Amino acid sequence: MTAKSRAIQGVIEAIIENRRRLEAFCYSLSEEQLMRPVPDSTWVVRDFAAHLDTLDTALLRWFGGVTQGGQADSGRGADGAPFDVDAFNDAQAAERRAWPLERIFAEAHENRRQLIELMSELTDEQIEKPMHFAGDAKRSAGDLPLKLFLAGWAQHDPIHVADMIKALPERASDPEIVAWLDNPFVHGYQALMSAPHGQKEEA
Repeated sequence: MTAKSRAIQGVIEAIIENRRRLEAFCYSLSEEQLMRPVPDSTWVVRDFAAHLDTLDTALLRWFGGVTQGGQADSGRGADGAPFDVDAFNDAQAAERRAWPLERIFAEAHENRRQLIELMSELTDEQIEKPMHFAGDAKRSAGDLPLKLFLAGWAQHDPIHVADMIKALPERASDPEIVAWLDNPFVHGYQALMSAPHGQKEEA
């Protein structure tokens, strides 16, 4: 499927390749490694795979509004009520903690298929419009071009592999992992997440 926007086509190609590498990385881990607590987090290693699976369902809602002429807004749920992305992520990860990886990635494949199908309909004009980011535990609320949000989100998988690696020091020097994580979005996000507690970065 070819996207209407060349920029979106680039995002789609990036997320497909990053997901391929994420799955290979996760399947290379033992059960003991998958269940290790991640430093400076309430999650274990495998929870990040569940998060990357389930956040697509929220993105489907945000981007779906754009295809219908509305604005992407991460702060509103399907019923229009305020949406707390941190609470959502924690609940989804906890619910899937005992799932085998095969089940997590099967669900993720379907969520991602639907998301790519929807994203392919976005036009250059639509992605130049602002998206409202409602903020989270580390980032303040603000508006930014949807195109910019998508450029960062395309690196969502390696961003969280960098989190997983904090619990996996034996994999930290793997040349493929080092090369994969060596990009400005990963470095920027990790710097943000290591900021002092209570200090937020502007969106």
